[in-house]
Amino acid sequence: MSELQLINMSDVEATAVQWLWYPYIPFGKLTIMQGDPGEGKTHLILAIAALLTNGKALPGAEPIQPANVIYQTAEDGLSDTIKPRLELVGADCNRILVIDESKEMLSLSDERIREAIQKTDAKLLILDPLQAYLGANVDMHRANEIRPVFHKLGQVAEETSCAVVIIGHMNKGGTKSGYRGLGSIDITAAARSVLVVGKSPQDPNIRIMAHSKSNLAPAGKSIAFELGNDFRFLGTSSITVDELLGFEPVRRNVLEEAKALIVTMLSHGKQESRLISQAAQQRNISERTLKTAKKELGILSVRERDKWYSVLPPKGKSAK
Repeated sequence: MSELQLINMSDVEATAVQWLWYPYIPFGKLTIMQGDPGEGKTHLILAIAALLTNGKALPGAEPIQPANVIYQTAEDGLSDTIKPRLELVGADCNRILVIDESKEMLSLSDERIREAIQKTDAKLLILDPLQAYLGANVDMHRANEIRPVFHKLGQVAEETSCAVVIIGHMNKGGTKSGYRGLGSIDITAAARSVLVVGKSPQDPNIRIMAHSKSNLAPAGKSIAFELGNDFRFLGTSSITVDELLGFEPVRRNVLEEAKALIVTMLSHGKQESRLISQAAQQRNISERTLKTAKKELGILSVRERDKWYSVLPPKGKSAK
């Protein structure tokens, strides 16, 4: 039996959380980035790694000093997939390191993770995907097996001040984003931040990263990005994590608020549609709700030159 040791909180020095990307990815903590296969998770995390290795700013954040990144993947080939993707997003490949798994597979509790972070002074560790790194004897559906593994990895992250991002797939069931990750809910509970990546319900060519869980700061705004030969961040999006997953119903009180906003802004005549969208976003009214409100009000869309305008329908012509 271990000898009892107590920690007096008066002896604990309070410290502020440090961030790789506020409020999405904290240093010294575990972050989970999850989504369905093919939705852009790997492209996104490699773009983040590229900016970090070059000391460039992530969206909405200040630039930090160029840093090393450890990237472990069990799904894609290093030479024919990962290297070309890194080059495509402009990563400094001299700062991207990989733990050699040719003789022994890596797991979340592997001591080589700590050794690699300390040796390279890496500021970001990426494990892609979660299922490949749990270890042969760990059942991801059993809390008693998951907790010790994540506890140890969390300790490594804290002791090295390295941000750890674990990429995970999602299951097909559940009604809340926190229950869509594969395996035990304790996996999500161990992370301080959970990010969900998926296709925009408004444009399948656009991807969205939405904040599903944020323990250390207010949840961040959703981030839009575009895949293809030229990966691009597109700024913030009003799409919520539940809308991204396709099961958020339109709440009637928010819908009525959206209608009132539209009628007020159009009370003196036509208005640029983008200005209405901006006003709705400031009131936390999603694009989906705004479109529903416009449809029920029968709002007309008119293009003049290069701009779109919203117009109230003639009296007696509003949609039922």
